[in-house]
Amino acid sequence: MCGIAGILDLRGRRAIDPRRVERMTASIAHRGPDGAGFHHEPGLSLGHRRLAIVDLAGGAQPMANEDGEVLTTYNGEIYNHEALRRELAGGHGFATRCDTEVLVHGWEEWGEALPTRLRGMFAFAVWDRRRETLFLARDRVGERPLYYAVTPDGLLVFASELRAVVLGLEATPELDRRAVADYFAYGYVPDPKSIFQGIAKLEPGHCLTLRRGAAAPAPRAYWDIRFDPRPDDGADRREELLSRLEESVELRRMSDVPLGSFLSGGVDSSGIVALMAGRSEAPVGTCSIGFDEPAADERPYARMVAERYGTDHVERSVSPDSCSMIETLAEAYGEPFADSSALPTFLVSRLARERVTVAMSGDGGDELFGGYRRYWFFMMQERLRGRLPDGLRRALFGPLARHYPKLDWAPQWLRGKSTFESLARDSVSGYFRGITVLPERERRRLLTREFQESLDGYRPESVLAGHAERAGTEDPLALAQYLDFKTWLPGRMLVKVDRASMAHGLEVRPPLLDHELAEWAGTLPTADKLREREGKYLVKRAFEPLVPAELLYRRKQGFSMPLARWMQHGLDDRLAQLAASDALADTGMIDADGLAAVIREHKAGTRDHSQAIWSLLMFDGFLKQAWQGEAAVDPARLAEQARWTEGAHSAPGRARAGLA
Repeated sequence: MCGIAGILDLRGRRAIDPRRVERMTASIAHRGPDGAGFHHEPGLSLGHRRLAIVDLAGGAQPMANEDGEVLTTYNGEIYNHEALRRELAGGHGFATRCDTEVLVHGWEEWGEALPTRLRGMFAFAVWDRRRETLFLARDRVGERPLYYAVTPDGLLVFASELRAVVLGLEATPELDRRAVADYFAYGYVPDPKSIFQGIAKLEPGHCLTLRRGAAAPAPRAYWDIRFDPRPDDGADRREELLSRLEESVELRRMSDVPLGSFLSGGVDSSGIVALMAGRSEAPVGTCSIGFDEPAADERPYARMVAERYGTDHVERSVSPDSCSMIETLAEAYGEPFADSSALPTFLVSRLARERVTVAMSGDGGDELFGGYRRYWFFMMQERLRGRLPDGLRRALFGPLARHYPKLDWAPQWLRGKSTFESLARDSVSGYFRGITVLPERERRRLLTREFQESLDGYRPESVLAGHAERAGTEDPLALAQYLDFKTWLPGRMLVKVDRASMAHGLEVRPPLLDHELAEWAGTLPTADKLREREGKYLVKRAFEPLVPAELLYRRKQGFSMPLARWMQHGLDDRLAQLAASDALADTGMIDADGLAAVIREHKAGTRDHSQAIWSLLMFDGFLKQAWQGEAAVDPARLAEQARWTEGAHSAPGRARAGLA
């Protein structure tokens, strides 16, 4: 994996100070610790930081074609590059074994259709000097990030991370208030917004063609997924699923450096490790992060798989002291990010990087194969919506939602308030209520009236409404999956893994997100995904010969910290600092009385406000980092700040020392 950066003069060939792109590139050195490269010419500067994975000696970037007229700076892996190389070899000369080179020759051959020929994860820029054209593209599902801005004086500035784009501008932009509203609703800023005005993310499956002297066009989609379930014909598709997964895993074994896998103890990562073990002569390297509290700890299940396949397994546990890393996380993510599992993901990435350079993951299985519990609830709610007239449904469930108490600490079967709120709404608003990290009533309490009025009626749920219009389905499960594939997956799950792993120079590859596998999964009958409340039905059946049944059919747990208890019984100094934060106060966005009340109620145990508090802690951490102008995330310094409880497990007969 790598980091890219660049500046293009869209109006002419004005001189661009090379130090500008060099500063941008330095800020993403953690993404590519193995070297830096630059290309400067009138009106254009390109930068690159390399994490060497394939062709260690010959893959330096920016990379050019034979005559130097086409150049690329690229972040990613093209798994079908050898097949593309054979297809292009008749009319193009190759000088390396690196997958990067298919981009420059592929552009010569296919032009703007280039990304449709690629199978992999990528974000890249191709400069064609003859056409005076810069082409930007991002992979189909959003595994690799790409930010960009067009300045008032006609410069395009782009990079792999937000911090790098900011460093390429004359000044740090103002916060985008709608993006802030989105953050407190979703826990992240959904594409294509960024937290800053004037800086956008190129959406997954999109490209952007910029020609010097022409107005900057809007990005265009070159791919979109369709969830269009076929009728259930009773066929057994287990073998086909395993065959497709085996191919995807094998493609992602492409590497000239040590390769291992995350092993969370969940269904997807366990199945991936099993498939890797079946194709590897050496023991597969695996690693896990857990917690000292058994209810939140999945390491025993990871050990089952590690012992079954004799992996080189190592694990650590996370303690409440790790919450001291909030500023570290804020720096690594570069944008407000409220998923608390970012912390254990950060730590497991550090653990993996001590031994390998590439790690497989199980990301994408829940979104593609119906693994989230919320999918079943949404289907049941949709069934009820279909039976009750809208007026009656709102009249019935609206008052229940308003008057039913918020029983955060009660057993789950008594927590009905959010369900009533969802049922009082239409389909998309109801689904939004189910995934929002802070319901509207809590956002109204925490955000100042002045800030809310400044939004001019903007509602974060409009993000989902826009995607729903393009979903092309009325099937409730298909709709929920499409919405997650456009927002939750690229904006939360993949961002979490990308920033956490790249902070340590680790490349993560999720075989379940191969786009050909995803397209096939989109056509599966609903019963292959969700059957009698059992999510990922087909996946679990397919993995039965490979993964212990005790693991496959246990209640879904998720990779998250026991924050509620940690905050209730500790972290007093941290919460006091939050309540007194000048950074929050200076924005004029956070209501001080509301914040104080939320902390007080959580400490007293009357309400569970752990998600709200964590969201505010991460927003505060972002604000403190955003205007400091730091040049780079320093992996060595981040590692020093990572605190965990020592404790490791190695599979019997395997050395603890090695993941690879």
